[in-house]
Amino acid sequence: MSRAAAAARDTPGPSGASAAASRTPAGASGVPGAASGTTGPPLATAEASPRSARLGAWAELLRLPALFTVPGDALAGAAAAGARPGPRTLLAIGSSLCLYEAGMALNDWADRAEDAAERPHRPLPSGRIRPAAALTAAGVLTGAGLALAAGAGRPALAVAAPLAATVWAYDLALKHTPAGPAAMAAARGLDLLLGAAATGGGTRAALPSAALLGSHTLAVTAVSRRETTGGSVRAPLAALATTGALTGLVARRRTRLPAGRRAAAAPGLSGSTPAPTATAALTAALGAVYAATAARPYFHAALNPSPPLTQRAVGGGIRATVPFQAALAARSGASGAVATSLLVAALAPAGRLFARRSAMRKVSIT
Repeated sequence: MSRAAAAARDTPGPSGASAAASRTPAGASGVPGAASGTTGPPLATAEASPRSARLGAWAELLRLPALFTVPGDALAGAAAAGARPGPRTLLAIGSSLCLYEAGMALNDWADRAEDAAERPHRPLPSGRIRPAAALTAAGVLTGAGLALAAGAGRPALAVAAPLAATVWAYDLALKHTPAGPAAMAAARGLDLLLGAAATGGGTRAALPSAALLGSHTLAVTAVSRRETTGGSVRAPLAALATTGALTGLVARRRTRLPAGRRAAAAPGLSGSTPAPTATAALTAALGAVYAATAARPYFHAALNPSPPLTQRAVGGGIRATVPFQAALAARSGASGAVATSLLVAALAPAGRLFARRSAMRKVSIT
């Protein structure tokens, strides 16, 4: 799952080797354990350096800062199902994280030949991670994701299985075809439905939210297909229009809760009944944050579709995923939706803090 770009690609900088070095996380050199030419450090430090380099390479391969865009799928799905998050929601989140990272590892394994020519600094072509290890990790993570979904119940596993199949199909066959963006959108939508199935036992009430999240992902992925070459005005313009439409839809329309959940919801939260002012204001505010995060870089890329501005547009679209998930949770009107939406919104600053403190600001989330 860049999956909105869950498997959207990492791109090299404009200045060759120096740009490649800037993409390398702190503690990771182009060659693990390479000598610096100075007097060797104490034995304990010398042993820790290759270990740090390996960990940095895996963090780069798995794009750890992007993980903070994943839990909001399941949480928004739980809210759309009209249920409070619980232990099964946590299992769904764990399943989503595993399947997302499986997609990241598989993405680089499938593109290792292309990366050797265009992105030699990436972990596989640089030799910091063996291709067989990346493929093994993808398989293990997929199995773990399905096992966690099974622990959340049969409805969750029934969604996780096609989600895993979509991730593998995208990376191995669909990525460079016209069906690629649609496959990525389907993966994000299924991820939201996974949270709904695990928490509420069904997915019907969450279908509108899944469609909205899928539309956002479709727009981001369409832009990402030209992030290394630029030149596309249509994709960022379409993404800009999609962002405006989704902002309006998330502010006006609310998911109709199932009959069993509707009675448990607070007055004014179900179906066509207007939401309380506080909830409506929160939904509108989160929608505005989503629009502000995504629209500006899309607009700049439409004016000048150069690779750097196109890459910024992709990054803006991915970052906008979190406030959009939070807005979807708030608009559901479920019991506890406000708390859930605020929890999702907090993932954005948490992700930035993680990247800064772990010295991973140079690891692309795309």
